[in-house]
Amino acid sequence: MRQLYQTGWMHNRVRMIVGSFLCKNLLIHWREGEKWFFDKLVDADIASNSAGWQWIAGCGADAAPYFRVFNPLTQGLKFDSDGKYVKKFIPELEKIPSNRVHAPWKLDENDQLKFNCILGKHYPKPIVSLSESRERALEAFSTLKMTKYE
Repeated sequence: MRQLYQTGWMHNRVRMIVGSFLCKNLLIHWREGEKWFFDKLVDADIASNSAGWQWIAGCGADAAPYFRVFNPLTQGLKFDSDGKYVKKFIPELEKIPSNRVHAPWKLDENDQLKFNCILGKHYPKPIVSLSESRERALEAFSTLKMTKYE
């Protein structure tokens, strides 16, 4: 989100990760993310932006299934294994070794001091559990009924 705010642009992979987190882990309606992104993107296109948000939320014409929930931790490890990207936009994580930078909330107190990254002071504590919020989203989305048009 810092990249988007600072530069007006965000790679599509990161857009999907952010969209999934907002819509599924936080259960925020896709239109809220769509509005904020449209306001901040220098390449904003109403059709593309709306369709992208509907896709990630699982409600568009060719939407991802509701049960596809991107895990920001595993996505970071897979696509930013050296931590360069995350450290560029979150300098508070700069001193954390690459193999641990994607999960700073797992640092013990000694490592937080060692890497000058105190949770709740230099970097926020997690606002949701990724696994619990994923399960909550799957449960909520599974209760929705599809309407069949004839």
